[in-house]
Amino acid sequence: MRIAVLDIGGTSIKSGIWNGNALEEQREWDTRAKFGGAYLMERVKEILHTYAPFEAVGISTAGQVDTVRGSIYYANDNIPGYTGRRVREILEREFRVPAAVENDVNAAALGELHFGAGRGCPFFLCLTYGTGVGGAIVLEGKIVSGSTFSAGSFGGIVLHPEALRPGEEFSGCYEKYASVTALVREAEKIDASLNNGRKIFGAFEVPEVRACIDRWIDEIVYGLISLVHIFNPPLILLGGGILAQTYIVDEVRRRIKGAVSSGFSGFEVRRTRLGNQAGLMGAAWLAQRSLTD
Repeated sequence: MRIAVLDIGGTSIKSGIWNGNALEEQREWDTRAKFGGAYLMERVKEILHTYAPFEAVGISTAGQVDTVRGSIYYANDNIPGYTGRRVREILEREFRVPAAVENDVNAAALGELHFGAGRGCPFFLCLTYGTGVGGAIVLEGKIVSGSTFSAGSFGGIVLHPEALRPGEEFSGCYEKYASVTALVREAEKIDASLNNGRKIFGAFEVPEVRACIDRWIDEIVYGLISLVHIFNPPLILLGGGILAQTYIVDEVRRRIKGAVSSGFSGFEVRRTRLGNQAGLMGAAWLAQRSLTD
């Protein structure tokens, strides 16, 4: 089996070949998102040609994905002109093989479901913390898409109504307070050099920095409390590069257990297992399924 898989982000495109058991020939490319959606599709075709021949294509991508049509339902200005791109149609016409397209967080959740920390659990929530807060809902072993393919946009939970600003997307919301972007924003007020997660945790022993991290973890927990009470899930998976810091997950587990109603306490919090391969592996699973549908 030879399936070409891509994970398209705003900054980079990860690529590889799924042989039915593992990822091979993994590479990484600049997205060059500023050149827009039409350019991006040409770049995607160029990357895929370096892997030809193959039997199918799996795409994990930024943006809301219409999984029925395999097109981009909506994408923000990080990739101008990406909204409406008929990704599956473009790739199937170019390569004459089946193509599957899914949102990147949903693809990552599928990867974790079939190969990672969610294996054997058909119902769980998956959240990723990075530039924003991404989310996915897995129910009965399937992604819950929503009416506009946007279910699981947990970054839009209102946590601070006093900070709502008309016309400002996600103002007052989870994404503005629990993302790594939010952590960096607050850490830079202490020391301007603390401009990424690695540097912030490198200064963990500085009392002011640790207090900043703890306030940020509280924000993560506040959103999770709402999700536990809404969904009553048996499992919550937390992902994102910064989650390599075991302190975060340990503290989330400790703080949330005492914060939810006792009737909702039968759930587990785990770190995702597949790291930056999750989206590729979820896309591979979808593409492999397309060969048998």
